[in-house]
Formats: sequence, C-alpha cells, structure tokens
Amino acid sequence: MTGSGFDDAHGVLHPGEHARLASLNRRRPGAALAPFVDWFWHVRWQLPGAATYDTKVLTHPNLHLVFEEPEPLVYGVQRDLFVRRLAGGGQVLGVRFRPGGFRALTTGPVAELADRRVPAAELLGPEAAEVSRAVLAAEDLADMCAVAEDFLRPLLPAAPDPAAEEAAAVVARITAEPGLLRVDQVAAGARMSVRRLQRLFAEYVGASPKWVLRRARLQEAAARADAGAALDLAALAADLGYADQAHLTRDFTATVGAPPSRYAEGTPD
Repeated sequence: MTGSGFDDAHGVLHPGEHARLASLNRRRPGAALAPFVDWFWHVRWQLPGAATYDTKVLTHPNLHLVFEEPEPLVYGVQRDLFVRRLAGGGQVLGVRFRPGGFRALTTGPVAELADRRVPAAELLGPEAAEVSRAVLAAEDLADMCAVAEDFLRPLLPAAPDPAAEEAAAVVARITAEPGLLRVDQVAAGARMSVRRLQRLFAEYVGASPKWVLRRARLQEAAARADAGAALDLAALAADLGYADQAHLTRDFTATVGAPPSRYAEGTPD
C-alpha cells in the first residue's frame, strides 16, 4: 500500500475534482507538537453562485481539531464516509493528530469520540472559540499555524505516553504492509494479545484494529481507481487480500456508495 504520506491526498475521493474546486495545503508542526500532531491542513474554496460540492473522504484513524465557522470542533475518528458540503467561499484550518496523539487532551478513551463532532470548547477550554477566530483572521498559513501551535503547546505534555507511541507504530505498520490482513497477524507482530491490541486501539486510536485494516485496504483501492489506469479488479482484490473480486466490490460499494468500476470512471456521485 502506498500509505498516507504528507504530500498525497490518500483518502480524498475524486481528488482531481476536489483540487479543481478547493485548494488543500499542509504544514508540518513545530518540534513541541511533532510527537502529537502529524500536520496542519488548510482548505480554501470559492464556488460560483449557488453551486455546491460534496467533499467525500475515506478518513484515516486520526482525530482532528478544526478551526472553522461558526465554532471550532474536534472530530473523532469518522468510521463511515465523511461528507462535507462546500458552498460559496470559505476556509478551515485542521490539526491532524497522530494516532494516539489526542489521548493526552481527553479524560477517557478516544473511542468515546468516534463518529462525533464535539465543540472544541468542551474539551480544550472556552478560549478555543477566540483562538479559532484569530486563526481564521491570520494573513497566511504560517501565521494560522503559529496561532494554533501557541494554543495547543501548553495543553500538551512534554512527551507522549509510551502507549500512544505504541499505538501509532501499529497503525503505521498496518498502513505500510499490505500483507497484514487479520487482527491476529497485527497482534503477533506487535507482540501482544488480540485483546490487548483491541484495548490499546479503543484507548488511543478511536477505532478497532479490524476497522483500521479494512479502511487501509479501501483507501488503497480508491487511490488505484483514481490513478487513471485500467482497473483490473481481480488483481486488485488479490493484492489487497480479498477472497475474490465480488468481496472487494461489496466492501467498496458499502462504504463509498458506488462499485469500484463506476468510481474509476471519475464522476463524483
């Protein structure tokens, strides 16, 4: 699998169409935030008249803090297809936390935030709203990120919990190794029991190991479909560990809303 590198749009469905309507830029965090945060991401859009566009994302096992109107929100791991409708003009700045990285900011397992959008003020304090306004009023991406970093730095510990680092390493391995197909394989590679792996993911990741394995395969399938080359579904199913082409098609359709062959035609639903 190609994974979700800093410079790609892995997970964004129909990335070419999305890029035509909205700009997406990323920026690495400073040293103090790097153990907790993958990157900042900034989306700006300007659609004509009454036009709308539904951004669709096969999300990763990450929590996000998003500075947006009317208030900043914390997004738990979104296990279904994430859809956001764009209209008019606007922008948001997001903070993508590493798997396990947001646990230091909560009082309970991050699985409790799965599929939820929680006002940032509830988790990070009432000043989050004022900080969000300052972020969105900043002149450029560097300044926006600087304001966000100044807000987050005192909220985070000096170093992450070793268990959070362990969780991040397991997620990275799942993404990088297409040969990992089952939860027991992942647990054995991490030298822990399946039950301990499941508890680790509930506490620090916010989604089950099975979900992370499945999502990594679907992201890879969508990325190959977006690549523009002829799509050999039988070969793709074999590469991604599906029993057969029909299994891949059912899994992809249930999540994305269209079979991979139709999705590969490149027309957003």
